[in-house]
Amino acid sequence: MPGNSPSLGLRGFSGGGCRHSLLTIVWTVVGFFLAAHLISLYTSKDDQQQQQQAPSHHLQQQLHPPPHPALRELVRVKEEILRLPPPRKRSPRTSKRRSRKPIPMVEEFLDDKSPIRHLFFPDMKTAAFGPTKDMGNDAFHYFPGRFGWTRKETQFKLTAEGFCTTRNLARTIGVGCYSSKDLWTWKNEGIVLGAEETNKTHDLHKSNVLERPKVIYNEKTGKYVMWMHIDDANYTKASVGVAISDHPTGPFEYLYSKRPHGFDSRDMTVFKDDDGVAYLFYSSEVNSVLHIGPLTEDYLDVTPVMKRVMVGQHREAPAIFKHENTYYMITSWCTGWAPNEALAHAAESIMGPWEKLGNPCVGGNKVSRLTTFFAQSTYVFPLPGVPGAFIFMADRWKPSDLRDSRYVWLPLVIGGPADQPLESSFGFPMWSRVSIYWHSKWHLP
Repeated sequence: MPGNSPSLGLRGFSGGGCRHSLLTIVWTVVGFFLAAHLISLYTSKDDQQQQQQAPSHHLQQQLHPPPHPALRELVRVKEEILRLPPPRKRSPRTSKRRSRKPIPMVEEFLDDKSPIRHLFFPDMKTAAFGPTKDMGNDAFHYFPGRFGWTRKETQFKLTAEGFCTTRNLARTIGVGCYSSKDLWTWKNEGIVLGAEETNKTHDLHKSNVLERPKVIYNEKTGKYVMWMHIDDANYTKASVGVAISDHPTGPFEYLYSKRPHGFDSRDMTVFKDDDGVAYLFYSSEVNSVLHIGPLTEDYLDVTPVMKRVMVGQHREAPAIFKHENTYYMITSWCTGWAPNEALAHAAESIMGPWEKLGNPCVGGNKVSRLTTFFAQSTYVFPLPGVPGAFIFMADRWKPSDLRDSRYVWLPLVIGGPADQPLESSFGFPMWSRVSIYWHSKWHLP
């Protein structure tokens, strides 16, 4: 039937074309409705965001209120320019002190012969501050890095008698104490925990090391308890020491040393919470982990409870403080005597988990921000009457002469959103940013 073939072929082709056209129309209609639905959802979401924008902004203002009026001058960002001298050959001693990733300005800081050494360690004849010196218009100003008490370590404690600092010198000479009621007029209270001169097996023998003494008051026992890092000259003992006294100005009676929870302990601090419970923080496991544990009720020992935090992060020099039921901590990386970048941390529970908030340093210049203004954290002290304001207290180490190390005191303010997302969820935390503001000179508000 050759004559009928075209007709059959035409009918078959025509029917398939109709079916394809119908499918095209159906899918076009479905695609139209899907597109309309998606546009509707996007528009609705956008409207909701616009409606919530004002309340969200209001909530942000409540979570991160503007700084206290007394802090307006302190939170102004102050930039600073440091110029490098011409390149030259370094001394062998400087080469030994250099960090893993040397920074030219840090090498100048570590170099005893640097032509800009005076910028980091001014002459002590003009560096010391206090009411005994006629400073003219600079009276009652702090000069970060330009003052010290010929010391190595300092601890600060606000007591009924006033504001006290305890210090120890390079090697063990003793822990000294200064007191003040206004953070300006200081009284030398003398050595409150003396070194051992003859017994070489004693922890406090003058050949050993005593660092970072911290004093807290126990209301139940009426005793002032001092915790400190105890070590030998080679830093192999890695222990904590405990001493007690009836007065913050001593004399303190040394009790013993131990490795808390059976672990090595180097940089450490103690923190007393609002409920009276005190905690020991210490860098352990060859400085790779921070350990936290509560003290006994009399503050003379640790309990068996211990939490490992910041595992593998190699953080040291912990400085703990609290604001509006949130715990904060400033830490340093482990680079020997070379300064490095500080990190701020926050937690809802003192035992963790602790989250990183980023580098708290503001102002100065890029290098100074990456070196914590050439210093290392030691303590954070709240400013009375100014909510959210603290004094960040740090050590500017002088490796060639630790007794000539200096203090860096700067305003620390809690406020504004954090600039680094949480490690666990990548969402930004509800707590505020911690900011340490650089000032070449400043005064209390």
